[in-house]
Amino acid sequence: MATRAHCLVLALPAQGHINPILQFSKLLERQGVRITLVTTRFYYNSLKTLPPSIALETISDGFDNGGLKEAGCFKAYIERFWQVGPLTFSELLEKLGGSKDDDDHVDCVVYDSFLSWAPEVAKRFGIVVAAYLTQNMVVNSIYYHVHLGKLQVPLKEDEFSFPAMPKLYLEDMPSFFFGEDSTFLDFEVSQFSSIHKADWILCNTFYELEKEIVDWIVKVWPQFKTIGPNIPSMFLDKQWKDDQDYGATEFKGEECMEWLDDKPTGSVVYVSFGSVASFGDEQMEEIACCLRECSSYFLWVVRASEETKLPKDFEKKTEKGLVVTWCSQLKVLAHEAVGCFVTHCGWNSTLETLCLGVPTVAIPYWSDQSINAKLLSEVWKIGTRALVDERKVVQRETLKHCIKEIMNGSKEMKNNAIQWRTSAIRAFTEGGSSYENVKEFVNNLINSSVHS
Repeated sequence: MATRAHCLVLALPAQGHINPILQFSKLLERQGVRITLVTTRFYYNSLKTLPPSIALETISDGFDNGGLKEAGCFKAYIERFWQVGPLTFSELLEKLGGSKDDDDHVDCVVYDSFLSWAPEVAKRFGIVVAAYLTQNMVVNSIYYHVHLGKLQVPLKEDEFSFPAMPKLYLEDMPSFFFGEDSTFLDFEVSQFSSIHKADWILCNTFYELEKEIVDWIVKVWPQFKTIGPNIPSMFLDKQWKDDQDYGATEFKGEECMEWLDDKPTGSVVYVSFGSVASFGDEQMEEIACCLRECSSYFLWVVRASEETKLPKDFEKKTEKGLVVTWCSQLKVLAHEAVGCFVTHCGWNSTLETLCLGVPTVAIPYWSDQSINAKLLSEVWKIGTRALVDERKVVQRETLKHCIKEIMNGSKEMKNNAIQWRTSAIRAFTEGGSSYENVKEFVNNLINSSVHS
C-alpha cells in the first residue's frame, strides 16, 4: 500500500518565519503531502495553536528554557544553536528513519534558508532538500552578492547597480550594512553558504511582482521557484474556507473588529510596526500626536512592552481612535473600513498589504525594510515613504502629509493596490505562476519519494 510523501518543515523559531512557511505547508498538505513541523523546544511551548492535521516535532537550540532571552544576545544564541541544532536534528531524522514503507519515513526537508546547516544533515540521510527563502528576491540578491564577494563591506559607494534590479542608494540598503557589529549581516549572508546543496530553492514571492530578478536568478539557480504569497486562502484565492489564519501564533485575543464595523468605508488609518520594531519616546510621541491631529479614524497596534512610551495624556480608546496590543492583521487589512496602512515594511506585512490592496505609508525600522519601502513606493507604487529628519525621526507633520495624500486622494496608489491584489490572487488560481510551481514541486517530491 502506497504511503503519502512525508515532508519535514524546519522553521526558524520566530513568528515572522513560522507563519509563511506553515502556510506553504498547508498548500503541500492539500495536494497530498504529509507535513511535520519542526521547531525548537522553547518555541514549541509558546505556540498557542497549530492545525491538527500537521504533526509537530522539536529540536534544541541550546536554550530550551528561554530561547533568545536565555542566551542574552543574538550572537551567543546563534553560536549555540549552530552547535546543538544540527545534532538534535540528526537525532530526529534518525528517530524518523525506518523503511520507505514506514509512515514516519522522511522524503523531503523544507528548511528556512537561515538554518544553513540543515542541507548537510539531511543529505547524510539521503533526504532531498528544499530551501525556503522568507525575504523577497531583491533583498536575497543583495546578500547573495555579498556571499559571492561582489559587494564589499563596508559599503564605499553611494549608489549600487545589481543585475535585473532598480538602482539602489545608500539609504535603501539593509540596515545591517551599517552596524558596528557584523553578527546580523553575517547571519543574513550565511543562508547562501549551502544553498547550492538544495534540490529546490523556493521563495515567498510571486513571479509578477519580481519578474526581472526572478528571470535572472533562474539562470543562476535553475532549481528556483516562486511559491508565494504564502498567506491564508480566505484572504487570497478563497478556495479553502477553513483557512482563515496562519494557524500558529503566540498571541490570542481581539477587540478591534466591532470597533471597525462602525466606521465608514476607507476611513480608518491602520498603524502597526510588527513584533520587533522598538521606537524611541520621541518617535512614539510624534506618531501619537499625528494620529490625534489627523482628521481620520485610527487603529494603532502598540505592543504591551511599548505602551509606556505613549504620551501620558494619550487615550487608548476614543470614538476617533483605538490602541490595542495585538490584532489579526489580515482581518484588519481586509476590513472595508481600512483605507491606509502605516507600516514598518517587514516582508510579511508588505505581502499582506499587496494581497489585500491597501495603500501604505512606509516607516522602515531595520533589516530589509528600507528596500521593501522603496519597492512599495517607487516600483510597485502603492504607497509613500515618510522621510526622517536629521535625528532619524518622522515628524508628525510629515506623517500627516503622507496619510492625507493617501486618504484624501492618490487614485494612482489605490488603483495600483487593486491591481497588485488581482495579480496576487491570479498567481494562486489554476494556471497561475505560484499555483503551477507548487504543483510541480509536489509532483517532483512524490516522484522522488517513489523512485528513491
